[in-house]
Amino acid sequence: MLRNLEKAQPILATAMTYDNLNTFRHRAYRCLGRAHGVTFELVDAVLTTRQVSSFAELSQPPLFRRQWSSAYEALQDSRPQRQRLMHLYLGATP
Repeated sequence: MLRNLEKAQPILATAMTYDNLNTFRHRAYRCLGRAHGVTFELVDAVLTTRQVSSFAELSQPPLFRRQWSSAYEALQDSRPQRQRLMHLYLGATP
């Protein structure tokens, strides 16, 4: 079920570096399943927006470069590999 778990080793040792963050983002991207590009941009929008009063507002930040309707399609079409993501996040937690 969890193939390639050898790659899920902790990647953020003591300090966050560009290479660590880049590696983490590439691994997370591969776990997002279908519609991974728009889902990844949606996650970036969620993480960089201070306050959101509606879901449609997540399509307004500059990191979300797509049409607002893409956010809804991403949630409907995406089939993330939840266990792989969980292991990736846990491995990145200090």
